[in-house]
Amino acid sequence: MSTSPSLRISDLDFSWPDGDQVFDGLDAVFSSGATGLVGSNGAGKSTLLKLVTGALAPSRGSITVPGVLGYLPQDVTSVPGRRVDEILRLRELRESLHRIESGKGDDDDFTTVGHRWDAEERAVALLDKLGLGHIVARTADLDRVLGSLSGGESMLLALTAELLAEPDVLLLDEPTNNLDIHARDRLYQAIQAFGGAVVVCSHDLELLEIVDTIAELRAERGGPSRLRMFGGNYSHYREKIDAEQEAARAAVHDAKNDVRKQERELVETRTKIDRRIRYGKKMSEQKREPKIVMGARKRAAQVSAGKLRNTHIDKVDDAHTALAAAEDRLRDDREIRVDLPATKVHAGQKIAELDDLEIVGPERIALIGPNGSGKTTLLRKINAARPGVPWRYLPQRLDVFDESRTVAENVADVAEGATNEQIRAQLARFLFRGNDADAVVATLSGGERLRAALARILLADPAPKLLMLDEPTNNLDVASKAHLTEALSSYEGALVVVSHDLPFLRDLQPTKWVDLGAAPDQGPDAL
Repeated sequence: MSTSPSLRISDLDFSWPDGDQVFDGLDAVFSSGATGLVGSNGAGKSTLLKLVTGALAPSRGSITVPGVLGYLPQDVTSVPGRRVDEILRLRELRESLHRIESGKGDDDDFTTVGHRWDAEERAVALLDKLGLGHIVARTADLDRVLGSLSGGESMLLALTAELLAEPDVLLLDEPTNNLDIHARDRLYQAIQAFGGAVVVCSHDLELLEIVDTIAELRAERGGPSRLRMFGGNYSHYREKIDAEQEAARAAVHDAKNDVRKQERELVETRTKIDRRIRYGKKMSEQKREPKIVMGARKRAAQVSAGKLRNTHIDKVDDAHTALAAAEDRLRDDREIRVDLPATKVHAGQKIAELDDLEIVGPERIALIGPNGSGKTTLLRKINAARPGVPWRYLPQRLDVFDESRTVAENVADVAEGATNEQIRAQLARFLFRGNDADAVVATLSGGERLRAALARILLADPAPKLLMLDEPTNNLDVASKAHLTEALSSYEGALVVVSHDLPFLRDLQPTKWVDLGAAPDQGPDAL
């Protein structure tokens, strides 16, 4: 690994094919240590990472990556039937190692292995360190063919593959999505132990507290996103932003007062000028002075009045300019507004019944447990059982769309009784305003996909009386998560939520906690 690797971005421009400009002349340097990349949904965080990896091409500018680049996208999926060493990108190396060990190796095998003679042992040790020892306990298990993995297991396995490649720069896009509490802790330790430059895009506040630097991407009003660097962790960043916003609010207050003052003085000046004009006109009509004197006096008065009027008009314009500049420093972060339909479920009404779980009335059930304990499987069983009320299921993978169609068209598929205007009005509450509602789903970022999926299930007709949500806060920014929590708190139907975000679950005030990782003698209600 090179000394003090730094990822450098210079004069970067990027626009989508529809002309929407994301970056204009963006410059950045990401040095050794961990940098948290933050910003509201749609600011361009995932887009920036894809530009660095080469998955997207800028229209201008340069990106310099020292050494080896590692990248963990947010949409990691497992492919059942593949061998572990294949997923870890070690299969070719292991085959060369085994040929060398049997005395049949050639020069190509030695080139393939290079310095990585202990690759198998490192892989097993790293998998164990990240909590995947149950998948691979010894080097022979690297031959193992995998069945389906949980979202968290898929993420950790993909992270292992990146770390084994010994990158100088590591990009992580929402790496704690779907990870249980223990897995998150292991991921935090891996990031802190990494010797190169880590850029981690995340809304996980606990993760953002262990970084060295915060890089904020923020979309200008009606324009491209800008990037600012803040030394320290998320708390230091918030303190800085809060102080800036307090100063901006004070500046706006002062600027508004100045506008009122200058406008008042302009009115007073115009009144004085009008009085002088009337007085001059009266003197002219009475012919109390020689005509040549009155003409000169009139011309002088007009020049003086014009200068005075223009001076005050300029002051008013300056005051309005200062107010606009102060207001530009105020943040108007867009946040989702979720109005849930009237979906009241009466107490005692049986919603669904399985061997594992019974849902009665407006229960709020929080499903928790370690990765691979069967939380998603249980949700799918409830979904397959076809509950006795209208229901909607938000899967962890967000695979509920026709990817080739627009957001508005996907919502229209499930809201048959709604007009196009009604659909677009509701989508605006999920931040799909104007042309945003016409975006093709395949082009959406992770956060945008989640908002679109939430819109699709919550705007469905008939309105759902049972919501089953699998990791609904993945990819949501902090403000949007708060609004989702508020909306779900007012929901009067039955709710089953899978999440590793315990603060989010506690805010929902579940009536029942079901821990699928609890010991058998504890029963399902562990909390």
